[in-house]
Amino acid sequence: MKASDYKKLKLDLFARTQDVRKFDKETGNFYKSIVIMSKRADQIASELKQEFQENSHLGNPQDRSAEEVYENREQIELSRMFEQLPKPTILALNEFENGQVYFKDPDSE
Repeated sequence: MKASDYKKLKLDLFARTQDVRKFDKETGNFYKSIVIMSKRADQIASELKQEFQENSHLGNPQDRSAEEVYENREQIELSRMFEQLPKPTILALNEFENGQVYFKDPDSE
């Protein structure tokens, strides 16, 4: 998913209390569910970082003058958009709750 897709989800940006008993329904183990969500959050963070780097036209910061760095409005707007996104952990939790995360358990085979 792209950053704009995550923004459309309109998730609560703040952490909220969760019922931990619902996390072990799919995996049978609470800790396996936490590991799955953690790995998915790492994937989301990596994807967002890569997308940010592709969209930002920073180039080599040493080649620019100080005025160019501070006056780059496009970069400021892009940074604000990414700052307003939900955190990767909240996105991963939402995906796990909605059954959108694919995982394979090597112990069950």
